Amino acid sequence: MDRTTYLVIGILVFVLMLLGGAVGYMTIEGWPFADSLYMTVITLSTVGYAEVQRLSPAGRTFTMVFIAVGVAFAFYLGGSIIRFMVEGRIREILGRRKLEKKISAQRDHYIICGYGRVGSAVCDTLLLKHLDIVVIERDAARVSKLHEQNILHIAGEATEEENLITAGVERARGLVAALKTDSDNVYVTLSARQLNRELFIMARAGEEQAERKMLAAGASKVVCPYRMGAHRMAQTILSPTVTDFLELTLMDASRDIQMEEMPVDRSSKLTDVALQDSGIRQELDLIIVAVKKAAGDMLFNPSSQTKLQAGDTVISIGETDNLERLRRLLNPRNQKA
Repeated sequence: MDRTTYLVIGILVFVLMLLGGAVGYMTIEGWPFADSLYMTVITLSTVGYAEVQRLSPAGRTFTMVFIAVGVAFAFYLGGSIIRFMVEGRIREILGRRKLEKKISAQRDHYIICGYGRVGSAVCDTLLLKHLDIVVIERDAARVSKLHEQNILHIAGEATEEENLITAGVERARGLVAALKTDSDNVYVTLSARQLNRELFIMARAGEEQAERKMLAAGASKVVCPYRMGAHRMAQTILSPTVTDFLELTLMDASRDIQMEEMPVDRSSKLTDVALQDSGIRQELDLIIVAVKKAAGDMLFNPSSQTKLQAGDTVISIGETDNLERLRRLLNPRNQKA
């Protein structure tokens, strides 16, 4: 049994002792219930008040036994309550320290500011990709949910710079500002950019006019969920098959066919190699949809003569295992153990 069960049992036994003592005095002395219960309470508490009525020899014997049992039980109940409170506090402190230790060990992770509808959806997607995340959330109910799901988190305001530092913003790969208000997202973006100049920051904008402010504050990308939702609805009406294809390749993690983007590292043996000679299509059975050059130009449906360069980003479609093999070929130095 856990400590909560012991406490509940102790309280039930205490109630039974009160009733048992009252019934004992009623049976032995013939007193009414109110007088018997009063005598039971002052006996258990050992406060030393005068007897309600004169006790008979049998009543005195019962009282002595009752005092001995009651005092022993009182010590047990008091100890259980103290243990319940102290152990709970110790467990809370140790749990928080363990959580902070895990967070401090994170590298190249993603920080999610806000665990509302947008933030929780982002977390689910990143976890499906087996990426490391740390969530900053102030709502107690959502923090409890994060705890139940064993997701690394910090209970507090994402707008507080101290919480961003604790979340490892200086070591993080990316940050998602998904708080409720645009002003909070602007503030988080500004603080995060000052702490890490190289950090990729994606900010959620509720209003279109807030996008410019977030970009000026240092956001790498600003997303307006309402506008994206409207655009997706329009695309579904105009091109339902294209929408189905994109959903299958981008959002359905249960399928083996996925679309991924992968950076090309200078250590890759495919650097300065033409696509037709890379073996990507022949050996890995992958389709190269586009190549984003380091300068920012996007090459859609690149030709077979296109050469991959360090700093490029390759967008490819294929089976998950083959995509992972390509990721290791393009970026062999930064693979996690």
